[in-house]
Amino acid sequence: MASLVKEPLFETSGRAPGQNKTLYYLAITKTEVIWRWWKISLRAVDRNTRPGEEKQSHQEMLEDSSFQSEISTVFGRDILDYTKRLCQGHWNFLEHLPDPLLLRILGFLELEDVGQLLRTSRRFWKLCQSEQFWESAVRQRCSTLPDDVVSLSRGIGWRRIFFTNKIQLQLLLNRHRVKTLEQDSGDRNPPTDRSPKTDEGPLGSSISSREVSPSDTLSAVVSLEMDSSAPSDLNFSPEDGKHGMMEDFLADVERFRLLESGEADGE
Repeated sequence: MASLVKEPLFETSGRAPGQNKTLYYLAITKTEVIWRWWKISLRAVDRNTRPGEEKQSHQEMLEDSSFQSEISTVFGRDILDYTKRLCQGHWNFLEHLPDPLLLRILGFLELEDVGQLLRTSRRFWKLCQSEQFWESAVRQRCSTLPDDVVSLSRGIGWRRIFFTNKIQLQLLLNRHRVKTLEQDSGDRNPPTDRSPKTDEGPLGSSISSREVSPSDTLSAVVSLEMDSSAPSDLNFSPEDGKHGMMEDFLADVERFRLLESGEADGE
């Protein structure tokens, strides 16, 4: 386990209190304590003063009361106590593990535990809010993941996908599909071509090459969702295998939400 801990275990820097403008740096590694200082002064006598450095083993630091007093004066009692705990071998292994390994460990926690863990430190807060964590959470709870969901995640993020129910997710996917078709239509038709040519898209709805207004977009979404001839999963063709993938994914999302809320009926 110790081999997985990154160096240094702890480091901090700051200026001495009061009128002393000397800068100090403290670092604790697995074997020693590093203490550096840079004296800043406008006096001619200090002009040629060079930075200094002192290194002590963990045991030497624990036995050197003057060194401990200097650390406490510059950085405070809390930093001194934390430094002494590290020198005594009380390492926080979990805090120093690499991010990929921590993300894998987080994948085994319940959501309630993740909510508590992110409050413990800044690093865990960043990890628990990261896109890598929420993508892993979605993939763990869903047996299939259609390409449209992956594409949608680039716009709204995996965390929102995770907490979106089946109906809302389908609405977001419909809007994303319509927006993609509008962009593709604009790319196929140069801006100088103002002729009202239309193209029959794969959803069976007419897409115009003219500028699309917000009301047109909303109408297209509504017509797509209300069209009884269109499958509920965005007209994925059965022959390319995407139709079943989308149904399985939405079923997984709904099943997970029911299990989380205690409404599952034992299926």
